[in-house]
Amino acid sequence: MQSEISNPPSCVIRVSGLTRAFRTYKKEPGFGGAVRGLFHRRYEQTVAVNQVSFSIEEGELVGFLGPNGAGKTTTLKMLSGLLHPTGGSARVLGYVPWERDDGYRRQFALLLGQKNQLWWDLPARESLELNSRIYGIPPARFARTVAELTEMLGARDKLDVMVRELSLGERMKMELIAALLHQPKVLFLDEPTIGLDVVSQKITREFLRHYNATRKTTILLTSHYMTDIQELCRRVIIIDHGRIFFDGRLAEVLDRFADFKIVTLSWLTGANFPRVDLMRFGEVLQQTSNRIQLKVKRDQVIAVCKQLLDELPVNDIDIQEVPIEEVIRQIFAR
Repeated sequence: MQSEISNPPSCVIRVSGLTRAFRTYKKEPGFGGAVRGLFHRRYEQTVAVNQVSFSIEEGELVGFLGPNGAGKTTTLKMLSGLLHPTGGSARVLGYVPWERDDGYRRQFALLLGQKNQLWWDLPARESLELNSRIYGIPPARFARTVAELTEMLGARDKLDVMVRELSLGERMKMELIAALLHQPKVLFLDEPTIGLDVVSQKITREFLRHYNATRKTTILLTSHYMTDIQELCRRVIIIDHGRIFFDGRLAEVLDRFADFKIVTLSWLTGANFPRVDLMRFGEVLQQTSNRIQLKVKRDQVIAVCKQLLDELPVNDIDIQEVPIEEVIRQIFAR
């Protein structure tokens, strides 16, 4: 099932043909179906991850994108050793993750945004102390690390608060501290900002950017918030139906999949606006009494703008790339 992979010195994560299939029982309807299922069961196989291959260099912060059910979390769980693959191979920091070598477990962390790792009825500090004992972290190093991380996240005054009494944003800060307590070389983040308010999202993003830049920690990040990806990741891997759809620079996603730009025209209120068939220039996205927004083919932008400036009493013009979340949405729709 597994082929041997050797990592180049700078390659921290290397995945080759990684596959994971789940076998699920398909129950027939009704009482009769339930009785028949006692003696003869029908199973279906669902391939969650299908022949996935990629590599990540030391210190990279890579966005791992895809719609719900695309295989993102399953991939992270295999790389964390929580799931065994059906086929293919992977090495992280030179280790095979699902062999669960103690040396590997001390060098990576997995943070699932929808799962708690802190004890609900204990103050955050006590959960962190418990984690430090598990990892065998010396008391002086533990105190220094907690002081540094809480200072960076602005959470020092929450250490002695019961976890259940923390807000979602405060709890996520403590989850991050718990994940980074043993100073992992690789960090897998699955929706770390899910459900957080705008301020908490911003704090989390700034913290991750700074931590990655200063510690050179290799981070693989999944998120449905495109702002997370745009602000943190230069490279993205897009997965859909268990297969890698795109792997490259975030800017290339626009170049390859966005064949249009957004042109916004405005004019002074009360200006004489002639009757013009705007549809011949592009798709009309918005139109008000003194503003029009068009979606124009990339190779026609210059010509269209010239025509619009000639035919309309334009006071201002703005040309922008399509928002990255719109591009990703269109990719998934295809």
